[in-house]
Amino acid sequence: MTFLIRPANVNDLQPIYEMAKRTGGGFTNLPPDKRALSEKLERSAAGFDRADDAVADDLYVFVLQNSQTGEVRGTCQIFGQVGQRWPFYSYRIGALTQHSVELERTFRADILNLSTDLEGTTEVGGLFLHPGERAGGLGMLIARSRYLFIRNHRQRFADRTIAELRGVIDEAGGSPFWDGVAGRFFGMSFQEADEFNAKFGNQFIADLMPKHPVYIAMLQESAKTVIGVPHPSGRAAMRMLENEGFDWENYVDIFDGGPTMTARTDQIRSIREAKDVTITHVSETVGAHKSGEKKLITLGRLQAFKAAYGWIDDQGDKVSIDTDCAQILGISVGDIVTYVERS
Repeated sequence: MTFLIRPANVNDLQPIYEMAKRTGGGFTNLPPDKRALSEKLERSAAGFDRADDAVADDLYVFVLQNSQTGEVRGTCQIFGQVGQRWPFYSYRIGALTQHSVELERTFRADILNLSTDLEGTTEVGGLFLHPGERAGGLGMLIARSRYLFIRNHRQRFADRTIAELRGVIDEAGGSPFWDGVAGRFFGMSFQEADEFNAKFGNQFIADLMPKHPVYIAMLQESAKTVIGVPHPSGRAAMRMLENEGFDWENYVDIFDGGPTMTARTDQIRSIREAKDVTITHVSETVGAHKSGEKKLITLGRLQAFKAAYGWIDDQGDKVSIDTDCAQILGISVGDIVTYVERS
């Protein structure tokens, strides 16, 4: 069974909606709302169709498709430049150190500072795999394909890339962080705020959120313990991000306190290690004995972009690809493809 990554289109609305209903809340980039998702797909189509290559407020939505059945079983997104339509808020964990001469003691207080430091960055997000497909390296396929798209359209993206990980959500679908911090000022539940943000953006945060620092020591214990902690389902995603060179620099989501990971775009591992080669042979013998590791292979620009796993035998002047991958991606002799090692 072989899967490919391709740009989403309007016909993917229903399967994406079905996946959105499975997220369990706190997944702002994938709201279970058909109108919001339809608007995302329209915005994505406009991004793929844009002629110039400047950095802009684009959204690119991709899907993971079973090449044999045609079923859509996963999705992911890239935001070209966040914070253009409305401010992009985060909390940055800082510290204030004070010294008392009389007590001969030094006190250090950890503080949440409302910040727009990450405005203008590129964001990778909205990644969701159908529960039945969370094996066989498909999470890595869908995640890393985004980086190769960024690499091959580099002028469209910023010099810094971020990824927001969903924070801890309790069994009732609430957020201990929201209840302990922002929820005290908004008079609405986490689910209500999360849904509103997904549909209309977070300008209401700018309108209502107090701008003064929040002392972490004053929060209830349930809120303190989840700051910077990913949702259990996001731990594997966090490891993949770290493997790509992302770090946590003390930025957390203002809604659920989940960590925001950051990286210099050109230093992302998949971008840094990818190679462009010209295919000279399409052969059934390449990978026939399943020797070596499959590669992540991409072909095409913008709407024509596709990615899949396949075998490449790169001898420098002779580059062969297996027939299955060539067929799935539509690769012919003479085509230039990008590939990166799977591990």
